[in-house]
Amino acid sequence: MEFSLADVARKRSERLTAEEEKDIARAIRRAEQKAREAVRGVESAETILRRKPDRAERTRAGAVDRLEAAVEAVWKTSRGEQALRMRARDAKTAWAEAETLRWRLAMSGRRIAHGEARKLAGPFMDEEDLVQEGYIGLLRAAKRFDPDRGIRFSTYARWWVRAQMTRAIDHTGRPVRLPGCAVEQTRNLRKAIKRFEAAGMSYGIAELAEEVGIDQERAELLLSQGNTISIEQPVDDGPRPRPLERFLSDEDAIQPDGEAIQSQELKRMQNAFEHVLTERQRFVLTRRYGLDDGEFRTLSEVGKEMGLSRERVRQIEREALLRLREQSNIRDALLDPEEE
Repeated sequence: MEFSLADVARKRSERLTAEEEKDIARAIRRAEQKAREAVRGVESAETILRRKPDRAERTRAGAVDRLEAAVEAVWKTSRGEQALRMRARDAKTAWAEAETLRWRLAMSGRRIAHGEARKLAGPFMDEEDLVQEGYIGLLRAAKRFDPDRGIRFSTYARWWVRAQMTRAIDHTGRPVRLPGCAVEQTRNLRKAIKRFEAAGMSYGIAELAEEVGIDQERAELLLSQGNTISIEQPVDDGPRPRPLERFLSDEDAIQPDGEAIQSQELKRMQNAFEHVLTERQRFVLTRRYGLDDGEFRTLSEVGKEMGLSRERVRQIEREALLRLREQSNIRDALLDPEEE
């Protein structure tokens, strides 16, 4: 069965049968072969394709990545060489077809990503984030899938989806991030604990370390990482879970961001006062509301400082507030000149 791009668009939301999975995978191989034939003989492409791969590239996915790099290299080279433009266009077209088919194959298993996300969702990674990681796993599986191995893509992709999700949880969901090898060793330690408990055998750190093949000191360190708690982790206390941070925060402590905002606003108010108020009015408002030292004062206290009656201070305060309210340029006056 031959798959065209029109077939891909029409069947985008359908599940694939085993034969359709194999047909799409073979169509991907044919499109990749077309791209490889188109760039064959071009020096820039041959340099990439004949490069000795390192350990990470000795896979089907590594070969696909090198082919993609070769197609891009020929495309860039063709900009300066007229003779290569047709071949570069053919290579680009074939590669685009392979990518579209690969995406179609990957998205046929998106139900797997949603199913695994529901199983693995937890306090550190929610279901939506895990679904996105699952899509990455599906694309990795589509790049490596071999239709001649006798297994379905959905079966093959499930492992890649789960591996991508667990890797994301281990790397981004932990309060303390561990290297990949440490994550794997920690997982093996947990499995060893379950085996010992299932068999009813007593065990200690030494037995676990020997079972996994690491030294005892490292086993103790890895197992201790599980005791770390994030202050953002929800705590089930009462009808509404709240983060641990809420229980640890000091309500009486000075908040740096609040202090900075208050200081900035006071500076803006003082700038506005200089624009629209007299010296006496500025003094009354500053002392009355504690704009200079944070202490509020009564009308009588301000009057004693100025040698005026309580009623006269009240009148000056009222005049100042009315003047601030009536000024049309008060908004501009409140701006810090350095911010303009």
